[in-house]
Amino acid sequence: MLKVISAMLKDRLNGLKIILGSSSPRRQNFLKSMGLPFEIRPSNVEEIYPEGLQAVEISDYLAKLKADSLKTTLGPNEILITSDTVVWHKGISHAKPADEQEAFEMLKTLNNDSHEVITSVCFSTKKTQRIENCITEVTLTDMTDEEIRHYISEFKPFDKAGGYAIQEWIGLVGISEIKGSYNNVVGLPTHLVYNTLKDLIARA
Repeated sequence: MLKVISAMLKDRLNGLKIILGSSSPRRQNFLKSMGLPFEIRPSNVEEIYPEGLQAVEISDYLAKLKADSLKTTLGPNEILITSDTVVWHKGISHAKPADEQEAFEMLKTLNNDSHEVITSVCFSTKKTQRIENCITEVTLTDMTDEEIRHYISEFKPFDKAGGYAIQEWIGLVGISEIKGSYNNVVGLPTHLVYNTLKDLIARA
């Protein structure tokens, strides 16, 4: 059904071209699964944000930063999609861990508690820019150190915010509750992308 609905959206593009400003295979697979044609044009900006930003302010800033780095490459009929995901827990943003020890420390902090996964998506054209965001609450069970180290050793989640991917082993055994969009935790709130694109196309 999702592909059928997305095909309807594809038919409405009327010459508009979707540009995905990301090299993330998860985000690319989501757009493919939605049946949407797109071109990959990754942003290579360094993901640094000003001190003092919190939660959704961080992901909003970084999604816009990626968009602004590519805006000069946009053609008149192109819609650029950039996004950023933040794992937010007790006033701290957990980015991608640099190594096994940092991943372990992140998961120990998140262990047996709830945190927020926040994704901001920036939609840009030559003339306009719009940022939407989605927040999902995820609760981890009380995993042992051995279980955490097993996950890190086997799956090496060093390109994942918060040091984990919900679609992997840890999602099967270590997550007890999700409030909100599952796809958002994987990497892209597809319902938000679909509805925003539908609105942008209608206004074009």
